[in-house]
Amino acid sequence: MNKNTKIYIAGHRGMVGSAIWRSLNSNGYTNLLGKSSSELDLRDQTAVKDFFNSEKPEVVIDAAARVGGILANSSFPYQFLMENMLIQNNLIDFSLKSEVKKFIFLGSSCIYPKLAPQPLKEEYLLTSELEPTNEWYAIAKITGVKACEAIRKQFGKDYISLMPTNLYGPFDNFDLETSHVMPAMIRKFHDAKMKGNETVLLWGTGSPLREFLHVTDLAKAVVFALENVLPDNLYNVGTGVDLSIFDLAKMIQEVVGHTGQISWDSTKPDGSPRKLMDTSKMEALGWKSRVSLKEGISETYDWFLEHQDSLKEVKI
Repeated sequence: MNKNTKIYIAGHRGMVGSAIWRSLNSNGYTNLLGKSSSELDLRDQTAVKDFFNSEKPEVVIDAAARVGGILANSSFPYQFLMENMLIQNNLIDFSLKSEVKKFIFLGSSCIYPKLAPQPLKEEYLLTSELEPTNEWYAIAKITGVKACEAIRKQFGKDYISLMPTNLYGPFDNFDLETSHVMPAMIRKFHDAKMKGNETVLLWGTGSPLREFLHVTDLAKAVVFALENVLPDNLYNVGTGVDLSIFDLAKMIQEVVGHTGQISWDSTKPDGSPRKLMDTSKMEALGWKSRVSLKEGISETYDWFLEHQDSLKEVKI
């Protein structure tokens, strides 16, 4: 891969896309291309076609998606299904038609069945039913994985899919209505601390086991996939280590410095009982996560403190 290769990062202003941009910059890539949603609506087929015809990127990294936690997925199933399919279908199809030589599709561990054996292996895809609380987003992402696989099979193109576990880090969404568990907890514990260490109410029982990957580690995995020809179409990206939501809450509470009580609302859904990724395929090729969870949470909280006054509330 030439350092001057024209690389389009879809979603370059989001948490994932911006981390990939920074990682590519630090690795000497000089011809990076990004468009904000106001400049290019990826749901608009004609607009995406015109973009590819005019810009002619050589590599496309799809970090664009409509994302959110359990509440957002449950409240807006149609948007999570349809908008994600529109975004990725336009990007994948016009990449193929424009002779883009490498396409990296980013998905999520939620593509795997709710009760699949642990840790999750790539071959478990489509072996049983999905977790109902995020099946709409998962189905959209599965179609993206299968589209890239079909292109590899039919056209021999270097199109691959990376499935990260739960991501967190700088530029995350800290809005309590639409965020994932990690940034939501950081925000809740911080707000409670500022209000005299009030009790923090969290959803579920705290028993589910989850794995968390710092976005910098994912960005390095993307650079690794960019610079190497990977033999398969689908790879898990994670740490291979999980912990309970209860233990995560205690860790975040400690980092934030909140000294109040934690209360659990067991009437709210837990989601899948466990989601741990088997990352042996990527590790065998030479990539491995580096950022420890405690270190990553501390860094993310520091970023939140520095930017909290300018954070946009993400509304659907």
